[in-house]
Amino acid sequence: MERRTFISAFGALSALPFIKYPLGAFDSGNKSIYPGALKQGDTIGIIAPATSVTDPDELAKAKESLNYFGLSAKFGKNILNGTGYKTRTVKERLDDLHSMFADKDVSAVFCLRGGYGSAQLLDKIDYDLIRNNPKIFLGYSDITAMHLAINKLTGLITFHGPVLLSGFSNYTVEYFRKALFDKNPIGKVSNPDTKSGIRLIHPTRTIKPGKASGKLIGGNLTLICSLMGTPYEIDTKGKILFMEDVGEEPYRIDRMLTQLRLAGTLQSASGIVFGECLDCNSDGLQPSHIWDYSLGEVLDNILGKLDIPVFYGLTIGHTSDQVTLPEGANASVDADNCLLEITEACVE
Repeated sequence: MERRTFISAFGALSALPFIKYPLGAFDSGNKSIYPGALKQGDTIGIIAPATSVTDPDELAKAKESLNYFGLSAKFGKNILNGTGYKTRTVKERLDDLHSMFADKDVSAVFCLRGGYGSAQLLDKIDYDLIRNNPKIFLGYSDITAMHLAINKLTGLITFHGPVLLSGFSNYTVEYFRKALFDKNPIGKVSNPDTKSGIRLIHPTRTIKPGKASGKLIGGNLTLICSLMGTPYEIDTKGKILFMEDVGEEPYRIDRMLTQLRLAGTLQSASGIVFGECLDCNSDGLQPSHIWDYSLGEVLDNILGKLDIPVFYGLTIGHTSDQVTLPEGANASVDADNCLLEITEACVE
């Protein structure tokens, strides 16, 4: 080996983050861990592992959201007193996460908002602490990075659902209660049937008919792609994969789905649900002028060629109505009727 080649290879290895767990521990074979169900009077630990919030009126909204459900708030100390403006240091965000899971008076850990930065924490999280203190962990968007890592390394079922600054429509509230307060399976998940004129506000569409079952895993498409090639990348083998995003032009969706196709991630899944993608067509964006496919055409061209059931449009993530989905729970998909069903209880 030439000296230059050796130095280059050594430099690449030395740049890798320290991983607490051996690579063999990074698999999806962990036995599922179920957090305790919520009840009125419980204390919720509020953290901001991505972008923080400094506006006191926004913090008041978070409290208001919890009060509606009969829950009380305990803010991470670094949300209220941390350094910086919108983004706290990795250590501050990590300390808040760890302290909430270690606090015996805290029943669940909710994210204040998404934003950017969750992935910066992954190689520093104490996964043993989380595994030994299982609690509901809730958030979406950038929080996807933490869902995938926590589920993969601990087996804890976490919840892809609204952050505390979300709108909480009646539909959102309904599924929030079903997922976090009810010890029965969530059951069938379908969009609200509200209309604007003669058309549904949240339409769904079959891309590839069929039925399948498996554990549910997924989240924000951009974050899923950003973890590829890391020890935290998504494991879709035999699972129901759900994806969502917002404000992405069709060619960007194509680029990300192509990456997952080339990696075999899409083909490994037993079924796919692609959530309603708000502002994901070129209208109103800054079109690249090099791509003229619509979002629907992109999905049909890539997902429609898979030999697994696929449907589009479930209200996951960045939508006005938002379902809460348990990552790691057993589920089934009926693409013919655009239905997802959570078939096991996810809280104890």
